[in-house]
Amino acid sequence: MKADPAIQLRLLDLQALDSGIDRLAARRRGLPELAVITERTAALRALDDDVVEVRTELGDVTRGQRRLENEIDLVRTRAERDTQRLDSGAVSNARELENLQSELASLARRQGALEDEALEKMEAVEALEGRLAELVKRHDDLTAELDTASASRDRTFAEIDSEVGRLRSERDALAPKLPDALIAVYERIRTSSSGVGAAALLRRRCQGCHLELSGGDLRAVAAAPVDEVVRCEECRRILVRTPESGL
Repeated sequence: MKADPAIQLRLLDLQALDSGIDRLAARRRGLPELAVITERTAALRALDDDVVEVRTELGDVTRGQRRLENEIDLVRTRAERDTQRLDSGAVSNARELENLQSELASLARRQGALEDEALEKMEAVEALEGRLAELVKRHDDLTAELDTASASRDRTFAEIDSEVGRLRSERDALAPKLPDALIAVYERIRTSSSGVGAAALLRRRCQGCHLELSGGDLRAVAAAPVDEVVRCEECRRILVRTPESGL
């Protein structure tokens, strides 16, 4: 394949633009903020489940506590009524008096048991409320971190996209000025060679594979016509000769 030496040099300009675009794409994919966003999003989902679980348990325990308090009030009211009857002297029958005293003792035991259970519920509520407060605080912290990372990602994406747009505009302006056949070979090589289709020969070293040409290869390149499109024997990329090639 033949191509004017000046055209081959412009191919290096095209490669520089493509490499710049590729680097920006890699930077976009590898932003540290993306890992932070993924981790914080997953942590928030798990935390949301924990919050729902604690709130559900808190609701159950709170309802149980209210039920016990209502039952205690009923027992206390019954005991107060029985005590009033006992203190009023209205009960004179010995059997009835004994039953009333027995019921008061039973009510006292029942009230004590209910109050102990209610105390346990109250302590459980306090513990769950503390746990919920911790989870909400953690949720707020994670949300703030996620918001910060998302804002940073968006700013960096905008910067990258703007620079990619500039490079693509330059590429779109340059590519039509190069021969279609040369571009086709360049693109084919670039696809199979980590995005690099053309490299400069600099001080006897291919800048694509960074290997120094052997004596025979160097002599063959030096002997090739200046408009001949030569390839690196090691990496098979288009090898562009420059004043600094060392030929």
